[in-house]
Amino acid sequence: MSIGNSPPEDDRPSVGRALQQARIQAGLTVDQISTTTRVRIPIVHAIEQDDFSRCGGHVYARGHIRTLARAAGLDPTPLVEQYDAEHGGRPRPSRAAPVFEAERIRPEPRRPNWTAAMVAAIVAVVGFVGFTLFSGGTGGGRDDAVEAGQVSAKPSKSPAKAPPNRPADAKPEPSDSAIAGAPANKVTVKLTAERDQTWMSAKDHNGKLLEEGVLQRGASKTFTDSNRIDLVLGNAGAVQLFVNGKEIKNVGDDGQVQRLSYTKGDPAAG
Repeated sequence: MSIGNSPPEDDRPSVGRALQQARIQAGLTVDQISTTTRVRIPIVHAIEQDDFSRCGGHVYARGHIRTLARAAGLDPTPLVEQYDAEHGGRPRPSRAAPVFEAERIRPEPRRPNWTAAMVAAIVAVVGFVGFTLFSGGTGGGRDDAVEAGQVSAKPSKSPAKAPPNRPADAKPEPSDSAIAGAPANKVTVKLTAERDQTWMSAKDHNGKLLEEGVLQRGASKTFTDSNRIDLVLGNAGAVQLFVNGKEIKNVGDDGQVQRLSYTKGDPAAG
């Protein structure tokens, strides 16, 4: 008989074991869940054996856990928390503020340079006019005074000229031409994780994988192809979707896996 209290053993199954049990209880094979989630079969096998080295990092591992759990009808939140506890927790994003501070501070010293140049030019003009007037007074001639008056009148005209302001009126033209030059003979898909993060996969019309992974909340991705874009969304209800400049309403429900395909012209849900 042991004396004293010892902490209770954590008899929870591992993350991989829990996903495997949920898949089996849902009646799904590894091939079926791989087809549904677009998570490759070797990665599914590795995750179910608690080997996350093939996921490509903590962010992708969390995304795969959420996707596989939802596809098997399992709440992903406890599993992600268990994964974080066992692998050191979430990274802390930082150093964004110093970058923005550096960008904000960098342009400011340029303005005094222009001001100093203008002040120096004005001082030079005033000094030249004063010197000319002084020279004319010592000569005592009317012609010199007239010439000095003509010289002093010339600098006053140059600051009044306004042509340098005209190029500013032409600035809106490049933006209009850029909009008019947008390709109309391609399919363009923009998706934003508006309400929550989501796992996503995008392929072109040849089946080439353009991108795959977890799209964090607030992040956006844009894909363009000459013919067709195929999408798989692991949390369709959290996504805001634009196809060829038109917003697609009711992409799906929270946690729902959606497979969509879009081509050129007026978009229609795949």
